[in-house]
Amino acid sequence: MSTALTPASTNPAPALPPLPEKFANPLRQIKAVMAQPAVRRSAPMALLIGLIAAAALAWMALSSPPQKTLFENLSDADKQAVTSALSAASIKSRINDGTGALTVNEEDYSKARMLLAGQGLPKQAPGGYAILDQLPMGVSRAVEGERLRQARESELARSIEEIDAVAEARVHLAMPEASVFVRDHASPSASVVVKLNAGRSLSDAQVQSIVNLVASSVPGMKPEDVTVVDQMGGLLSKKGADGASGDDRRIDFQRRLEEKYRTQLIQLLTPLVGAGNFTAEVQAEVNLDETSATRESYDKEGVLRAETGNWTGNQKDPTPPGGIPGALSNTPPPASTLQQPQPANGASGNPPADQKPVAGGPGVNPEKQSDSFQRAYDLGKEVSVTRAAPGAIKRLTVAVLLRDPATGKRTQMEINQISDLVKSAVGFDQQRNDNVTVISRKFADANVDDKPAWYDNSWLPILARNGTALIIALLVLLLGVRPLVKAMTRKKESDEAARALPMGAADGVEGGEASAASGLQGQAGSDQIEVQPPVTLDEIEGTNNFDDRIVKVRGFTRDNPARAALAIRDMIRSEVQS
Repeated sequence: MSTALTPASTNPAPALPPLPEKFANPLRQIKAVMAQPAVRRSAPMALLIGLIAAAALAWMALSSPPQKTLFENLSDADKQAVTSALSAASIKSRINDGTGALTVNEEDYSKARMLLAGQGLPKQAPGGYAILDQLPMGVSRAVEGERLRQARESELARSIEEIDAVAEARVHLAMPEASVFVRDHASPSASVVVKLNAGRSLSDAQVQSIVNLVASSVPGMKPEDVTVVDQMGGLLSKKGADGASGDDRRIDFQRRLEEKYRTQLIQLLTPLVGAGNFTAEVQAEVNLDETSATRESYDKEGVLRAETGNWTGNQKDPTPPGGIPGALSNTPPPASTLQQPQPANGASGNPPADQKPVAGGPGVNPEKQSDSFQRAYDLGKEVSVTRAAPGAIKRLTVAVLLRDPATGKRTQMEINQISDLVKSAVGFDQQRNDNVTVISRKFADANVDDKPAWYDNSWLPILARNGTALIIALLVLLLGVRPLVKAMTRKKESDEAARALPMGAADGVEGGEASAASGLQGQAGSDQIEVQPPVTLDEIEGTNNFDDRIVKVRGFTRDNPARAALAIRDMIRSEVQS
């Protein structure tokens, strides 16, 4: 045993043949695979199945309606409730695996919204002050304050959503920390984001109401610290005491004044010329400047209020005091006599102008020679404050366009009468340079049909999708499937015809299937096929040309496969023995 193994162990091992590089040339490998008879036979069928699958996918992609998001970020319980309600109403719904959004067909969107709104779905998460009921025991003061702020925001948002024009609302409160220092005290502020319904808007009064509602709900908040923004990013709240600037008030007042005059013209002209037979526009220039004036006036003659002073006199024959003390001293003095006073210091005997007797006052004393007085008079004072209220009309321009009747044109007298009516309605004033223009013309024909256009119908997108999918499927069948079926049928017929031909005749042209196919094409117009006789050994021996002999051998081999196999076996054995 050992002697038998020793030479084997000493001899070198034979080298293994190199493995073929399977992926050295992928294109050649693919061509080799496609050149195999089984693959070539099954290629038309595989292509046919692929085209049918592509047509089915195109139909499924185009026939399905586009999806529209119904809800986003729903909880699992709400998703289950919503999908159940939609399935009960025969409305198809889908849940996006990536975002979790619930979508429905675009034509079923409005129906699904109304159905779920009637059933109160989806159920909203607890909000408002109900959040405080979920506070666990032992929470910190900071968490409690944040929950309280969140509850206030939710309650304010619900209150704002009660307004008809508001679809959704969100409120953000900025509550500063309380400080014991006065200089560090900061007032709270708030911002409100409202989403309005389609085609709706908020008036200035409604915006101001929202501002006052939020400011009144938070202690220490001022109305000017509240900001209101709509879903388009437009600022609705305005700074100022009344919530609007001077320019806004001016424009709003002018618009309301013009609308008032326009309404008056419509009410006046509608019974006269009919609705839709006229248009009226009013342009008002309004003076909104506030004017304040103060005026003081005094009377020329005043009223004596106080008088202080003294005077001196000189009598010609002064009467000294006399009489006997006693009872006679109580007797009245004798009657006095008036004497003309003598002018003092060369003055005339007439009293000065400023000493004329005043009505109701004491008379002029004839014995007075000089005086010195200080008098204070109350003068009449009138204070007038005039404040012109804004809103006066500076100039008014009115334009009225009338439609001519179908039978003819309006007369100038009729136009003048309508112009006089318009002037009376708007309060025409020539001193203000008001202008009123009334003309009559033919109106352009307008399409007043309320029916939507054919391209705005809801059935058009569905018809377009289905028609496109049907056209693609027909093109795939006509341009792809039909030629393949014809080619397969033609190949099958040619194979059957080739089998019916003798082998020698088929190989005499090209050999194999090519000769049969070419023979069929050459005889496509004839109804009969020429059958050649079988090849014999004598014909092979009698052939002198090498190519002809090869053709004869091929025909004999195919006509007599058993004899050909025996001949090949004998040839192999003879080679082995030799």
